[in-house]
Amino acid sequence: MRILHCSDVHVTLDYTKLPLLKLGWRRWIALGELIRGRARAYARAGETIRQIVRDFSVLGADHLIVSGDLTAYSLPGEFEGARAALGELASDPRRCTVIPGNHDVYTPGAYRDRRFERTFAPLLQSDLPEFQREGIWPLVRLLGDEVAIVGLKSARVPAVPGMSFGVIGKRQLGGLRDVVNDPRVRDRAVVVVVHHAPLTRRGKRDKLHHGLTDKDALFRIVRGERFAVLHGHIHQRYHHAATETRPHLFGAGSSTQLGREGYWLIDVERGRIVGGRMLSIGEVLTAPAA
Repeated sequence: MRILHCSDVHVTLDYTKLPLLKLGWRRWIALGELIRGRARAYARAGETIRQIVRDFSVLGADHLIVSGDLTAYSLPGEFEGARAALGELASDPRRCTVIPGNHDVYTPGAYRDRRFERTFAPLLQSDLPEFQREGIWPLVRLLGDEVAIVGLKSARVPAVPGMSFGVIGKRQLGGLRDVVNDPRVRDRAVVVVVHHAPLTRRGKRDKLHHGLTDKDALFRIVRGERFAVLHGHIHQRYHHAATETRPHLFGAGSSTQLGREGYWLIDVERGRIVGGRMLSIGEVLTAPAA
């Protein structure tokens, strides 16, 4: 089975055409980074997502995973743009899994309105709902006979902008433990999808205000070659191989960022993660990942 993993696609509206009063003070602060280049870096995000969807078909991938930050700052129009760019995949849970990133819960209003959940409702039905512990999470997708995808929510509304650390929490981790131990999952490769990075590209814990706070608890549940954690948040693409004390880690970078467009193509065989390839947008690959 072949999985295409992308992240941090950041569909962005033209903020110069939006009324400031409706943006709110949190987005006012964000206008600075837009002006400094973020707006230009993601001006073609929707078009790039459409190319990723075309690549998905050409590469013969079975499932697309987007590990959060589908929007820039949680505006309704950004959610609508992300859903439209995904096309038919946005309503096909057998072929697509999405989870929210910190930019998808950027404001309390976006969280209260459940914008992410309402936008991607067709993709958020679990195959094992008895293990849900925090709302719809963990979200479980059983694919064929060899893969279980488990979506977790680590993104929380920050008290102040700039505090973008992630927390899975004891309830979701307990649900994940129960999923892993379930007889329907024991012989499958388990692909955990979380937004925040358990480790940086250098294999270190991320900064306190930016990292995944409970990564050690996560590693106690999923470790070894049967398991992989797919994440985003850090705009760098990298892979850490599985060890006895941790799973495979695939960071998808920011798949639509100008000049860094790309994604992971990950292969699973006989219930194990057997390899991955970093690909650029539009690159055609027909051989198995290695």
